[in-house]
Amino acid sequence: MTRPQPPGRDPAPDHGRARPAPGAGGYHAHSHVRQTVTGRYRRALTVVLLISLGIAIAEVIGGAITGALVLFADAAHMAADAGGIGLSLLAAWFAARPATDRRTFGYARAEILAAMANSLLLLAMTALIVTEAIRRLASPPAVSSGLLIAFGVGALAANACSLLVLRHGQAESLNVRSAFLEVAADTLGAAAVIVTGIIISATGYLLADPIASLAVGALILPRTWRLLREAVDILLEASPEGIDLVEIRQHLAAVPGIREVHELHVWTITSGLPVFSAHVVVDPDIIEQGQSAIMLDRLQECLRGHFDVDHSTFQLEPAGHADHEQPMHE
Repeated sequence: MTRPQPPGRDPAPDHGRARPAPGAGGYHAHSHVRQTVTGRYRRALTVVLLISLGIAIAEVIGGAITGALVLFADAAHMAADAGGIGLSLLAAWFAARPATDRRTFGYARAEILAAMANSLLLLAMTALIVTEAIRRLASPPAVSSGLLIAFGVGALAANACSLLVLRHGQAESLNVRSAFLEVAADTLGAAAVIVTGIIISATGYLLADPIASLAVGALILPRTWRLLREAVDILLEASPEGIDLVEIRQHLAAVPGIREVHELHVWTITSGLPVFSAHVVVDPDIIEQGQSAIMLDRLQECLRGHFDVDHSTFQLEPAGHADHEQPMHE
């Protein structure tokens, strides 16, 4: 599945503005949406999405005509990749919608809901393909090998067109590169269709169809399971992969003037948008000498520089304030 790039952040806050009293509230690092490199290739991704859907529909029709299960399996494979590209486009579209007082993060989480629905559908499709492939291993039906090869060649040519559309963008955007690699993997599915047709035509070995179908199903299952797991983790607000709270605590605690860091939370709004919050106990002179804004900048830069987290909220506290809190975790 393709994934969106993290939104950017606003310019540095005006240090001359009045700030809430430390200990009574939090300081917030605002983060809003920016145009990403991926946005410049939205049209190319849309073209590839339409091509992928066209291939999937054609292969479903071809499977019904030829009786070849491998075409249905490759159609599911194409649907999986089309779903990934569609989620990237969906995320880009939702990211452009402004946040509201009711939906303070906008509609970014809609991408995750779509990802979960997509993964569940693909798991069901894969289960049906595997079940049918096992049944055909025992009693393989006749397959029109000539038409099977023709549909495979058509799918291969269409995937080649998609690769040409994405060839420039994949060098600039991780999302486009992900789509490029997925289309490259689709060519393997098309090749499997062609090889299956050739084997059946040359040898009459009908078991090649269910065997190839199981192979294509094996390509779908790992990525679909990974997509579902990531969607569930985001909905459960688990810590994003690659972000270690212990390491973050150590980095923040090493900032001069910091006595303690507790109540650390990091979660993901949508793919590419991690959010962080923490309570930070500072030396008394930080607050008394009006150095809270400088401390806030240091903490934000620590997160941005070491962990690529732009959206963060810190509550600066004097010593002893934590005794009045009811922490969710240490």
